[in-house]
Amino acid sequence: MPDPIFSELYRDTEHLTWAPTEQVRGRARRRARRTRLTATLAAAVAVGVIATGAVALAGRPDATPPPVPPATVDPTTPAPAPTPSRSTGPTPSGSPSRAPSVGPSTTSDGTTSRPPSRAIPAAAMLQLADLPAGFRREAWDGDGDGSLESVGIYCRNQLPATMVKVVATRFVSFASPADVVSERVTRHAGSFAETEMQRVRQRFTQCQPHQSGDSFAVVAESLGGDDAVLVASEVAGLPSRWLVVRQGDLVAQVSVRSTTTPAEALRLARSVANRLCAGTDTC
Repeated sequence: MPDPIFSELYRDTEHLTWAPTEQVRGRARRRARRTRLTATLAAAVAVGVIATGAVALAGRPDATPPPVPPATVDPTTPAPAPTPSRSTGPTPSGSPSRAPSVGPSTTSDGTTSRPPSRAIPAAAMLQLADLPAGFRREAWDGDGDGSLESVGIYCRNQLPATMVKVVATRFVSFASPADVVSERVTRHAGSFAETEMQRVRQRFTQCQPHQSGDSFAVVAESLGGDDAVLVASEVAGLPSRWLVVRQGDLVAQVSVRSTTTPAEALRLARSVANRLCAGTDTC
């Protein structure tokens, strides 16, 4: 006697039409391919989205990730206590601030102070108005042996060097049909302008000439400015004179006529000192 369960199954499936075996197998293969293709496409899309986001972030260093949507909070759950954050101070609005430029400092009396310029201005030099009529200005860059430093080669003894601690130099020269007046102004560091004047005097008071008949002397002093001296030499019968004037840290050496008198040197020294005031704040 057949089992009742199989009898019922037979009655339910007696009139069903079954697809051929090969057709069932084909449907199974197609379903499996579609499943694999869908999974592959989903993975490719996910990789593309991640790569695109990475490239965008790499191209925008200041980009920030999109905000995370707030999570749903149970109203019965107490909110956590806020974590204290470190204060960084107010953020200024507008464009980023630049470092302040360094300018002149303000002194207690309201005036401004700037580092002094070491260059010697043209206004500190002799002008045509300081000389007698008939002079004209001529180009001169200081070349030549007309300076009083050349005196040292005619002395047997070693003399202290001049031109000490010079930080700036300027030249000017004027000529007339009968005469030439040239000026060299030097700026000296610290108090070496005073040292320069002392060594100029030593050069003309302590020189021991190689040849008899040569002479070196200080002709006149206290002619103007902070200090001024007229010195003279005669080497191999050729006389020379220089007027040397100090004003602050500036020293002017003026080559003048060999017959210049102390009275003439006094008038010229005052003009030289007044001009030097344009290059120093000690006047």
